[in-house]
Amino acid sequence: MNKFVKTAVTLAIALASASTSAWEPTKPVEIVVAAGAGGASDQMARMMQAAIQKNNLMKQPMVVSLKGGASGAEALMYMKSSEGEPNKVLIAYSLIYMLPLAAKIPFNWRDLTPVSVIAMDEFVLWDNATLPYKSVKEFVTAAKAADPPFKMGGTGSKREDHVLTVFIEKKTGAKFAYLPYKSGGEAATQLVGNHTASNVNNPSENLEVWRAGQVRALCVFDKERIPYKSKVTETQSWNDIPTCKEEGLDLQYLMLRAMFLPGKVTPDQTAFYVELFKKLTQTAEYKDYMEKQALKPVFLTGKDMLTFLEEDDTLNKGLMTEAGFVAQ
Repeated sequence: MNKFVKTAVTLAIALASASTSAWEPTKPVEIVVAAGAGGASDQMARMMQAAIQKNNLMKQPMVVSLKGGASGAEALMYMKSSEGEPNKVLIAYSLIYMLPLAAKIPFNWRDLTPVSVIAMDEFVLWDNATLPYKSVKEFVTAAKAADPPFKMGGTGSKREDHVLTVFIEKKTGAKFAYLPYKSGGEAATQLVGNHTASNVNNPSENLEVWRAGQVRALCVFDKERIPYKSKVTETQSWNDIPTCKEEGLDLQYLMLRAMFLPGKVTPDQTAFYVELFKKLTQTAEYKDYMEKQALKPVFLTGKDMLTFLEEDDTLNKGLMTEAGFVAQ
C-alpha cells in the first residue's frame, strides 16, 4: 500500500469514526414542562425554544409540551416511560424531589439522565398592592389577627409554595388558608383579583403585575438581595426588595432549574445536550431573561451536577419531612 492510499484509508477511518461518535437530533425535540401555561417553567421553556432557534444552536426545532396534569406527575411519569428516547428533555425543578414524597408516585430523579443545571430561581413574598401592609412586619401582624385566615395562593399542594407557607407559619405564628392553583400565572391572577391576600411566586410569575403596580414585593427568600439594579417598576429594581431575613423572617429557599433526558440514553446523546445548553447560557436571550426574571445564572453538569442534586434532594426531603408532607 503506497503512502497516498494509506493516507486515504486513514482519513476514511477517521471520518467514519467521527460520523458514528457524533450525535444530533433527527426530529423535533420535545421540551417537557411539568406545569401549566404561564408559570415560570413554561416561560423559561419558551425562552429556550426561541433562543435556540434564533441562534441556530440546533438543526431541529424545539417544541414546548405542557404536561402539568396530576400536579406535574404526568410529566415525570412520561419521562420515566421514555427510556432511550433522546428527543425528549425535561425542564425540572424541585418537583422532582417533592412530588414522589408527597404523592408516593413511583419516580426518582435518578431514573432520568441529568444533563445540566442552568439557573437557580428565587421566591418572593407578595401581597396585593391595595392592601395597607407595606412591610413584612405589618403583613405578619395583620395575618396573625385575621379571622378567617388570610388566603395564600400557590402552585400545587405540598410543593415549594406550600412548604414556604408552612414555614412562614412556623416562624411567625400566623395561620394561612393555602389555596393551590395550576400554575404561578393563575396564582398571580388570583392575587390581583383579591381572591387571595398573598403568594410566594417566583419573580417571573408576578413580574408583569408587579410592573403594573397591582402587587407588592415584601421580601425575597434568599440570603442576599437579588443583584439586578435596573428599575422594573417606576420606583423599584429587583435589588430594592429586602431579604426576608432583613425583615425579621429568617427563611431561605432557592429552586433549581435543570435539564434531564430520559434514562438509558447514550453518552453521545447526553453530550449533545450538555453542549447545547452550555451554548444557550451564553446567548443574549438567556442573559436578558436571567435579569428580567431575576434568576441566578448557573451552569453545572457532570459530577458537579450530581453532587448538587444529592445535596438538594437531602435538603428538600428534610423540609418536606418537617412540614409533615411526606406520605406514609
